[in-house]
Amino acid sequence: MELIGYISAIAIGISLGIIGGGGSILTVPVLVYLFHIEPLLATSYSLFIVGVTSAVGSIPYFKNNLIDFQSVLYFGIPSIISVLLTRLFIIEVIPMSLFYIGSFEVTKNIGIMILFAVLMIFAAYKMIHDKSIDAIPRNKPKKLIPMLFLGAIVGFISGLVGAGGGFLIIPALIIFNQMSMKKAVGTSLVIISINSLFGFIGKLDFQLINWTFLLTLSIIAIIGILIGSKMSQKIDGKKLKPTFGWFVLVMGLVVILKEITK
Repeated sequence: MELIGYISAIAIGISLGIIGGGGSILTVPVLVYLFHIEPLLATSYSLFIVGVTSAVGSIPYFKNNLIDFQSVLYFGIPSIISVLLTRLFIIEVIPMSLFYIGSFEVTKNIGIMILFAVLMIFAAYKMIHDKSIDAIPRNKPKKLIPMLFLGAIVGFISGLVGAGGGFLIIPALIIFNQMSMKKAVGTSLVIISINSLFGFIGKLDFQLINWTFLLTLSIIAIIGILIGSKMSQKIDGKKLKPTFGWFVLVMGLVVILKEITK
């Protein structure tokens, strides 16, 4: 199972490199189910892996002038505030036992995984069915307020479940900032790296972290994102999104089944 986990780390990086998101939504399930890491700790591991991988993956986009730093600022400030507040305070007040459905106890860990699965299914739906990108005009002014609001939402999601939020960031950049797909991917990677690394630092506990394992998995994911960045120059990311969306959909349903049949 661990071998499959390491192979999956390459897939996580490739997805981030090609479509600027999606890979991070798989990181927590890989850590929990293939490496048997406790879900709350897995969210911290995921933030580090996704943050470092996205930072490295953004370098080729920076060299090709495919990063909008104004949008990074719009998203970055509310996202950093939101992710830090979530990691420092909100996670702490969530009780270990949430509620019961009959005799079935919904614990904090189960709740995190179910929420993650719901986000995976939402992300999958957007990847499979969203055709609005092609029809968006490119001559409208940027919209600041929606970007600030969505930045805060992405920060909250990143802090709570360890996802980078690329499946929300890229549509927002294209819809509200009138970006091309490739520029949205490059900008998304920078935003994801900032969110994720601040989220990781916000709940850092050196005693719980296996740095050898974490750095190994991060290096493998970095190899994947470099491969994905090369592939993105030859493959249309929009054509890959529906295929990857179906894969994420299946994974989300598997997570729900595993959690409710424990």
